[in-house]
Amino acid sequence: MPLALLALAIGAFGIGTTEFVIMGLLPEVAGDFGVSIPTAGFLVTGYALGVVLGAPLMTVLGTKVSRKRMLMLLMGLFIVGNLLSAVAPAFAVMLIGRVVASLAHGAFFGIGSVVAADLVAPDKKAGAIAMMFTGLTVANVVGVPLGTFVGQSVGWRVTFGIVAALGVVGLAGVAKLVPDMPKQQGVRLRHELAAFKNAQVLLAMAMTVLGFGGVFAAITYIAPMMTHVAGFSDGSVTWLLVLFGLGMVGGNLIGGKYADRALMPMLYVSLGALALVLALFTLTAQNKILAAITIALIGALGFATVPPLQKRVLDQAHGAPTLASAVNIGAFNLGNALSAWLGGLVIGAGFGYTSPNWVGAALAAAALLLAFLSAALERRDGTALSTVVTSTAPDEQRAAAHH
Repeated sequence: MPLALLALAIGAFGIGTTEFVIMGLLPEVAGDFGVSIPTAGFLVTGYALGVVLGAPLMTVLGTKVSRKRMLMLLMGLFIVGNLLSAVAPAFAVMLIGRVVASLAHGAFFGIGSVVAADLVAPDKKAGAIAMMFTGLTVANVVGVPLGTFVGQSVGWRVTFGIVAALGVVGLAGVAKLVPDMPKQQGVRLRHELAAFKNAQVLLAMAMTVLGFGGVFAAITYIAPMMTHVAGFSDGSVTWLLVLFGLGMVGGNLIGGKYADRALMPMLYVSLGALALVLALFTLTAQNKILAAITIALIGALGFATVPPLQKRVLDQAHGAPTLASAVNIGAFNLGNALSAWLGGLVIGAGFGYTSPNWVGAALAAAALLLAFLSAALERRDGTALSTVVTSTAPDEQRAAAHH
């Protein structure tokens, strides 16, 4: 794998830390600003919506510059947003800082996925994408738990200051290691937009929204769920997030390996198992050991879907993949926003801290149904194409014989 993938992974590490660390610090942030846990959850929802909006916006703006320069500009925006969150005097200001940082997220992973795929042979594309996303998953093993520990020990503002420093390291890595790849010639915005006419691209994005949304329905509220239901101490949330992160690392690498071999079967297995595990989490959350095991499984199964879904979008949007790739990253976060909102809704309605798990199970099951639908449509289209080719062959042969 090219060294440039390391630079992309470094940037992904910083972005992954700021995205997920807030979940372990929701009680501290809520207490500091005097807001409820569901209200503090808007810091997750707001970030996710910022990714959804920022992914296409920043990608379109970046069509005028090289991919390397755009990646550097995005890391700069990420740094500014996290600094604003660190010094925010009010909840609304912190929310703005989260949104500013989030604007870089979708385009960085979208453009980064295209760069990573272009750096390797066709049969290694999913593996290269997974390598970049390893930075995001490792952030959940190292960055998020450490950030949670620091936030609980000396204050969440220090955590966001450290995250901004990670952004500086990511910016330096991109500047030093990513090759200055020229802009793709002959691809205009209308070509990029044309990819969204492909039903398979839209189905892959819908699977992304629902499947990964299932993960966030449970994980957004992991801190109150584990402390109020499972009986863990506040400090235990840190190592529970480590387990989630370890699951993510393993699932991401497995997903990348098998997506290059059998993409759709990989999605069937991971989405089906994810729906089942999320449903069981309502019960296993009552027991400390079972809860810990379940959290690791959710991370593994959730991130096993990331490389195959991202590769499927790139494959189906071939020729003009940059915008579709970035929008699919936005789709991950649209799922995050949707599930965080729904999770807060059911908690606020009095169904308890485990109720978001049922929301997640339903979302993952819906993604599995879409995967079956996508495969069925692909088989139908392939059969139709084969029939057309077969039916026209005799006519072509007769015409050739006549001449």
